[in-house]
Amino acid sequence: MVAVKPTGHKRIGVLTSGGDCAGLNAILRAVVLRAVGHYGWQVVGIRNGTAGLLARPVEAQTLELGLDLFDGSLLRRGGTILGTTNKGNPFDYPLPDGSRVNRAGEVIEGYRELDLDALIGIGGDGSQAILRRLAQEGGIDLVTVPKTIDNDLGHTELSIGYSTAVKVATDALDQLQPTAASHSRVMVLEVMGRDAGHIAIAAGIAGGADVILIPEIPYTVTGIAAKLEQIRQGGRNFALVVVAEAVKTEEGELVKQTQASGAQTYGGVGHYLAARIAEETGAETRVTVLGHLQRGGMPTDRDRLMASIFGVHAVDLIAEGKFDRMVAWSGRQVVDIPIAEAIAGYKAVDLDGPLVHTARGLGTYLGEFSP
Repeated sequence: MVAVKPTGHKRIGVLTSGGDCAGLNAILRAVVLRAVGHYGWQVVGIRNGTAGLLARPVEAQTLELGLDLFDGSLLRRGGTILGTTNKGNPFDYPLPDGSRVNRAGEVIEGYRELDLDALIGIGGDGSQAILRRLAQEGGIDLVTVPKTIDNDLGHTELSIGYSTAVKVATDALDQLQPTAASHSRVMVLEVMGRDAGHIAIAAGIAGGADVILIPEIPYTVTGIAAKLEQIRQGGRNFALVVVAEAVKTEEGELVKQTQASGAQTYGGVGHYLAARIAEETGAETRVTVLGHLQRGGMPTDRDRLMASIFGVHAVDLIAEGKFDRMVAWSGRQVVDIPIAEAIAGYKAVDLDGPLVHTARGLGTYLGEFSP
């Protein structure tokens, strides 16, 4: 990209929305260093996503983001210093009495009260869809940055948080392997993956899993049992199984947990599989559910690098007057695409791609499908 010369003073906002992940603070750092350090602009952090724009006075939900705040420690810190929310869609906002109302106008009004020239929204597909609709209705100049540990946003090869989630899952397999070998057990590791199995297949390959189950490929417990018997016949007394949380039971049902709020979340397929494997093979099984461990912790070098690249490019887009765009990574280059295209469909694991080919080439049981 050709360097853009500093333009007149601007006051831009930035917020994080949706589930947290590692690398969000690194994006904020890049935005501030580029916007303040290079362009001489002012950066206003908005707390708790769109919920911050709903609060009044809205100024109380902001944080001035200056160069002095980013001394190097925040680059390494997980989570987000601005806070985030994945509840309360302003277009369908739940009230205590159970009714729902459209509060989008209040969010837009909050944005205007902050006297901002543009907004950088950091989020996944759901968050970006809401932010884009707000921008369209409120005349907000919006640029977005993709973050999701599931790495399922279309038109970008990488999203912030994915690399760290894969490392956490791989580290878990590394630590489960000695215990599995010591006790002759089948260890089942359940990882996140709302609709796609990117974390499961990447960590499974890197961590030497014998069985990898992802939502994109059907499986049978009989097929798993056959793989485990093959391992036993080869003289090994243990096995590692990785399963994405959105994998269904053999009966085609999703395994979910009901939270105190009444919301249903994925979780539990690992226990289902462990019980079925034990029933089918007689093997002693144990289950580890990583859950939110994959969201937290220190971001990997790759997540920090991509966060820095995305943050700088997002600010440059504002300087160029290019809005309604999402920053993306494609062909080893930073690019930008229309937000509408990015969120139009999720990116599943490519069944003809290198990860599936590699897992099958290694002899991993990946489910029931023909090459």
